[in-house]
Amino acid sequence: MARIWLAMTVLLLGIAAPARADDISATARGVVRVVTIASVDGQVVGFGHGSGVAVAPNRVITNAHVVELAQRYPDDVVIGVVPSEGAKSYQGHVVAYDGQRDLALVEFTGGTLPPAALYTGPASEGDAVVALGYPGNVDLATARSAADYILPTSPIRSQGVFSGRRSLSGTDVLLHTASIARGNSGGPLLDRCGRVLGINSAITHGEDGDSSFGFAIADSEVAAFLRAANQPYVAAAAPCTSIEERLRADSDADARAAADAAQARRQAATDAQIRQEEALAAARGEAERARENVMALAALLLVGGALAIGAAGLLASRGRRGPAIWTGAGGVAAVIASVVVFVFRPSPDVAVPAATRGLATPAVSDAALGKLSCTLVPERSRLVVSSAASVPLDWGRDGCVNGRTQYLPGEHHWERVLVPDHEQTVSVLGFDPATRSYAVTRYFLSAAAMDAARKLRGPVAGSCTADPAARAAQTERAAAIRAELPPLPNEKLVYDCRSASGGG
Repeated sequence: MARIWLAMTVLLLGIAAPARADDISATARGVVRVVTIASVDGQVVGFGHGSGVAVAPNRVITNAHVVELAQRYPDDVVIGVVPSEGAKSYQGHVVAYDGQRDLALVEFTGGTLPPAALYTGPASEGDAVVALGYPGNVDLATARSAADYILPTSPIRSQGVFSGRRSLSGTDVLLHTASIARGNSGGPLLDRCGRVLGINSAITHGEDGDSSFGFAIADSEVAAFLRAANQPYVAAAAPCTSIEERLRADSDADARAAADAAQARRQAATDAQIRQEEALAAARGEAERARENVMALAALLLVGGALAIGAAGLLASRGRRGPAIWTGAGGVAAVIASVVVFVFRPSPDVAVPAATRGLATPAVSDAALGKLSCTLVPERSRLVVSSAASVPLDWGRDGCVNGRTQYLPGEHHWERVLVPDHEQTVSVLGFDPATRSYAVTRYFLSAAAMDAARKLRGPVAGSCTADPAARAAQTERAAAIRAELPPLPNEKLVYDCRSASGGG
């Protein structure tokens, strides 16, 4: 059996075109074709396929009826997990099975997929929905051989509306009008933000002009199944908001925050100017007093010298030559001292005190802030699959974060472009020390786009640096990566940071 599967995977030479960076395509990265191959005595006797979607990096959820034969005859049926992109498929096995709910969990090895998020909030009738999967009628029209079923290719999307909740054989299902067919079984039904509303399972057949409807296992049933299987999953309950709307609103908030920060800087500059003027006035007063004291001393020396010279003349007229010489010499010395003191009297001009010199503040502060706890601001954020948990941030001097990650200075904030090795997401991270606002803009990219970003990133530096040449190289690489990103991100997470010790 392993030889059969291996022989078929040798045919995997095609590479899917990178998906567009929209929410549906982002989820499509984790949508798979689930193939079952049955054999007896080494001969293939049965072949079937459905769809699935990743709920963990190495696990996909699908319909139970898609893998029923593999569940019943594990030694004679091989499960293949064929991703939507790349050049490799994986062999899987059933780890959880619920025939009543028509759900199964398949684990595979050899690679990872981006998990989708399960939407657990309310859905309204008439809301737009999208089905992703591999409808068999499309495959029959386009496949040239059985090998095409195990070639990675992007899933088919179809649009419709949510038509309400129903009960189908005791299971809560979602009724919708998105076009699905055999082969869509196990594929996700999504909202317009790309979050999983349910798992497509069945269709009605239109006869005599009747409309066809699709049934998807509801999110509540999917969540219950995953909990029973002890499978963690990403859940999202926030209403779907377009990224354009969120960026526009957040841009307004950023503008207000920037205006507040600019006003604070202007006020700080004004206060510093007042302090400088007060310090200068005090310094000038002190200099003037010192100048007047020195000039008074010069006058006293001059008067004393003149009196001494006069006294010397009087002593000489009385015949007291010795005392007259000493008294006259002292008078001359006093006059000379008076002239010297007057000439070298203090200047009325004073230098700007060091404490107030240089009122201009840097565009972005390079001071250390220490350990911060950053809390998500929901009204400024758009989450699709990311966690809403708080983020710890140890902000060191000169943009050194957590003692090892170097951020680069911008006009009003520090920034870093993060390209991970084991995730299909590029993140642009920004921190404004003035407002203590931390923002994460995330782009969900295809495997090919991630490979290109990693090449532009180069080796990952494991420490901070203040070397101008190293920073210039980092800035150049970050600009090159940003130039290749889509025009719009998939997520924008904004955090408000406060001291982890409880201070401001």
